[in-house]
Amino acid sequence: MNITLYGLKNCDTCKKALKSLTAGGHQVTYIDVRADGVPAAKLAEFQSIFGDAITNTRSTTWRNLDEAQRERPVLDLLAESPTLMKRPVIETAGGSYLGWGKDVQTVFSA
Repeated sequence: MNITLYGLKNCDTCKKALKSLTAGGHQVTYIDVRADGVPAAKLAEFQSIFGDAITNTRSTTWRNLDEAQRERPVLDLLAESPTLMKRPVIETAGGSYLGWGKDVQTVFSA
């Protein structure tokens, strides 16, 4: 299965996901959201799929925003600060997945 994983190279969760996916025999294309960026159309697609969950409100970047900045449109915030995107986002021909929780791990271990 061909997979595209959007994450950060220094994110432990993204590293775990990448390691597990490649160990499972999956072909993974890794997109570093900070270094490579994410096209606006792709961010809009992720927001339409995942809604508000696409925003990582537990991140340091989010905590450093003031209230006025937090009220801005999510897509503008994500375009300016890709580290605000919850990760990893995993895309396959069969669908997209957010995070690396047990529910997502189960999908790829089958």
